Parts: sequence; structure tokens; C-alpha cells
Amino acid sequence: MNELKLKFKEKSDALKQEMRALLKENGTRKVDEVSLSQIFGGMRGIKAMIWETSALDPFEGIRFRGYSIPQLREMLPRVDGGKEPLPEGLFWLMLVDEIPTTEQVRWLSQEWERRRNIPDHTFKVLDSLSPDTHPMTQFIIAINSMQSNSIFSLRYAEGMGKQDYWDAMYEDTMNLVASLPLVAAYIYRRSFHNNEQIAPAENMDWAANYGHMLGVSDHPDFSDLMRLYMTIHADHEGGNASAHTVHLVGSTLSDPYLSLAAGMGSLAGPLHGLANQEVIKWIYEMVDSLGTTKLTDEQISDYIHATIESGKVIPGYGHAVLRQPDPRFTAQKSFAEENIKDASDYVNIVWQLFRLVPPILQDLGKVKNPWPNVDAHSGAILVYYGLKEYGYYTVLFGVSRALGVLSQLCWSRALGFPLERPKSVTYKWVKEFLDKGE
Repeated sequence: MNELKLKFKEKSDALKQEMRALLKENGTRKVDEVSLSQIFGGMRGIKAMIWETSALDPFEGIRFRGYSIPQLREMLPRVDGGKEPLPEGLFWLMLVDEIPTTEQVRWLSQEWERRRNIPDHTFKVLDSLSPDTHPMTQFIIAINSMQSNSIFSLRYAEGMGKQDYWDAMYEDTMNLVASLPLVAAYIYRRSFHNNEQIAPAENMDWAANYGHMLGVSDHPDFSDLMRLYMTIHADHEGGNASAHTVHLVGSTLSDPYLSLAAGMGSLAGPLHGLANQEVIKWIYEMVDSLGTTKLTDEQISDYIHATIESGKVIPGYGHAVLRQPDPRFTAQKSFAEENIKDASDYVNIVWQLFRLVPPILQDLGKVKNPWPNVDAHSGAILVYYGLKEYGYYTVLFGVSRALGVLSQLCWSRALGFPLERPKSVTYKWVKEFLDKGE
């Protein structure tokens, strides 16, 4: 048993016993109250699940196992000469709650390279689709087609006991994470570059190899951008739509392939991950409308007001939980300030929006959070490095998000979490409840 797998088994066994003892003594204690507005409003804010890998604070932003993004950018291992953390290190942290060594991260890079195994029929299925099919649709279909590789599904059919669910889940997670960049890059090349594929490199880290296979830039900074992007998008606690979907589907004992594919369906929604393509699309439309990429503050302010007056939102601004600028936005802004500076008009527009949008939204008095979220910056940086096809951006998001949701899926099976089954009520029940004055 390899070191990472052994560490996970030891830690999950210990936590499982601790949780059982805690529930035996405290299982009837009340944690939260539910209001009717939460029942009708998408269960917003109800504390109803355990998610070990990350937590989201309205003012501090995302913390992975207690570490902030600035801390992780400093503490996680890098490649020699690299400026950004390796997402392999974040995966290790999420899985076993330890900052890994450089040697451990190097092993994980090599392990994922070794495990990269995609069925031939996956490429045949993709090639049967029109290249114009939305990249997220292709991504979801590809993940589902790879389900034939599922160790969990095979071993469950053979009668695997509950005590071994975590083992099969770990193996599937490692294999699936290893394979996703190649599949995702294949989709990009077939849809936007005449199916001129680029083979994966040997002895290259996971995120840089993904960037290599995309073939949009050979600049070393792009490899660092991919490492940063894959790290900061990896998880966002369990309540967001894609994470919760993976958790829900996984609770039925669907294997990681089916669970992740379902989660990617949630990520593809305009109110969730698809928002990252909406930001740069909106900026493109503004530039086309005004006829220049060198915009004045007055021009941008007028366009912001026009967008709002037309009944639309400013994409990339606001968040369901956060009440401060998203640390993931800040990390990308820091990267751009160091590596791009004033070389991109689109990046400059993003910075102008950062100055102009929040006070306009605050003056309207209708939003709790006028600050930018992660989506507000990513597109402009990707455009600078040559990845201009914004319809593909959510696939990038999905490859990264797999790290967190699949890590948690391992924990859910190791801790024996049950089938998720909340209770629903009818509107008639609500009225009768209120009539009784209860």
C-alpha cells in the first residue's frame, strides 16, 4: 500500500471511531433552525452535511484544511523555478490533512502519470459528436464513458464489503484525476484546433502537462498559471451545487465516474461554473459595443449602468456566501500584476471593473456582496496566454474541481456516510403548519 493511501486509511479509521463516539453522546443536540425562507430558497445556509476538505468563511474566503490561499501559495511545494504551488500538493493536503513534502508531491505527479488510462471507446464516443457540441457536454459524456474502468463498480458487483468501500473509491479517484487533463485537452483540440492532438509529455507535473496538451502557449508563466488555476478552483466546501451533487450521487454508492459526471452537470449551469465564460463574454460585448479595448472609466461606468437597467447582473460580481473580495480573485490579480502587468487591455479592463463595479452596486443598495468572485478575473488572463475560446473555460474549472469533490468522496465512504435523503413538504403542508400556529 502506497504512503498516501496508508495515511488516508489510518486517518479515516481514527476519525470514524471518533465521530461514532461523538454522535453516541451528542447525536440529539440541535445545531441549527430552519426558516420557511430557507425551505423555499434553495436550502440556503442550512448546516446539513459534513465536508472535510475545505470550509468557506464569508469574510476570510475559502480555507483548505484550515489554510488560506495566500498561505498555500507560500507553503505548498513547487517545481524547481516555479512560482505557484502544485495542485498535487493541495490534493495530498485535502486527502490526509498534511502539507506534503516535495518528494511526496513528486511521487504523486509520477503516480498520476502512471495511472493515466483512458479507454479507446472514450475517444471514439467523443469523435462521434459534432465538434460544435459544448465542451462541458463533451466532458460529461467522456467521464461517463470512462465508467467502464471503475474499480468501485466492479468490486461492488463482486460483493465488496462496506469496510472496503474507501479502498475502491481511492483507486477510482486516483485513476480518474490522473486521466482528466488528457480527456479535457482532447476535447479542446478537437473542438478548436481541427483535432490536431498533442501527446502528453513525460515527467511533467499534472497541471503543466494539461497546459502542454492544450497547446496554447509554451511560456513558462502559462504552466504556473495552470498550477495556480487548478489549485484555487479545486474545492469550495460542500454546499455549492457541483460539490453537493457529487456528494448526493455518491451517497447512493454510485462510483466516482458517475458521481463526478453528475457534478459536472451542475457545474455547467449558468448560476454556477458556467459563469466563468459569461464574464469574458460580457467584456467582449462591451468592447464590441464601444469599439475599443482601451476604455475610459466613464465608458465602463455607463455600460455597467446600462447592463443593470436592462435587468441583467454584472457577471463575476456577487457571491452566495462571500462578503469580501474573493481570495481566488485576489490570487489571480496578484499573478497578473507580476506576470502580465500592463501588457493586456483585457486584464486592465478587469482591474477597472474592480474599481468601478463595487461602489456602483453599493449605491444601488440591493446586493449583500458587491465584490468580485473567482470568475471575474480568470478569463482575461486565459485570453492573454492564447486560450480565447471562453466556451471551454468551465471544463478547466471542472478538471480542478475534481480534486476536492473526489477527495471528499473518499472520506464519505471511509466514514460510512449514509444515503442523503432530506424530507420535503408540500405548500399545503406549509399553510396548515402556519394555521396551527406551531
